[in-house]
Amino acid sequence: MAGRVEGKVAFITGAARGQGRSHAVRLAEEGADIIAVDICEQIESNPYPLATEEDLAETAKLVEKLDRRIVTVKADVRDRSQLQAALDEGLAALGHLDIVVANAGILPMAMGDPHASDFVDAVDVDLVGVMNAVAVSMPHLGKQASVVITGSTAAMLPNTTDNPAMGPGSAGYGWAKKTLMGYSEQLALHLAPEFIRVNVIHPTNVNTHLLHNDGLYSMFRPDLENPTREDVEPAFTMFQAMPIPYVETVDISNAVLFFASDESRYITGQQLRVDAGSLLKMPGGPTNM
Repeated sequence: MAGRVEGKVAFITGAARGQGRSHAVRLAEEGADIIAVDICEQIESNPYPLATEEDLAETAKLVEKLDRRIVTVKADVRDRSQLQAALDEGLAALGHLDIVVANAGILPMAMGDPHASDFVDAVDVDLVGVMNAVAVSMPHLGKQASVVITGSTAAMLPNTTDNPAMGPGSAGYGWAKKTLMGYSEQLALHLAPEFIRVNVIHPTNVNTHLLHNDGLYSMFRPDLENPTREDVEPAFTMFQAMPIPYVETVDISNAVLFFASDESRYITGQQLRVDAGSLLKMPGGPTNM
């Protein structure tokens, strides 16, 4: 069924590449116009290069090829005033707001030199950044609007925040994603009388830069000094119940599209795992609690 979000406008954070770009393109394919935001700068504690302004421009080209409108703005989700200005610019061009995809996220792991500030950086982007995106959007959301938040299966695993071996950045990531679960449910409860929906998607490993970097490779293959992608893919595959190393960005985007569309008009406060059954395998996961 084409045109599932025809005429809607989506505000997407972390839209320059990875999941965010995929969400922008998938929603545009189904008729949405896009307000795309990304920091397009490096955060020192993050071990892999973040997106660039060229990446954000490429997202714009992909959306425009679909004959949809897009406004791109360089903004840091940690700064609410920057997000407010970005959204204002988008609204001036596109007129209204129907969908919020709070997607921007990082996984700081200062290789060989972890610091408590890594925890702060992760929380500021992965939790505060989501709350900022929601806060600036709320005055513009009407009935049947949808807020979709990117969580993580890390939020549902035991020992994601109290294991010193993880390092402060990984712990901050896990704590932020876990906290988003309660935040989203409270938000959904209070917005339900206005028919505004709030849902969270929890991906397993996704084929993006957040997964494919030295820090994550070392976590999955601590037995190797410099593990490569080929070294870690068997370990990634063991993580899922289905025999795949990771899902693709479009697998998450299809779930975003469902939550953004009127097909989910009475679905709110949900925590949806797109995880190839990974939590079914984990000790302490849903079947073992």
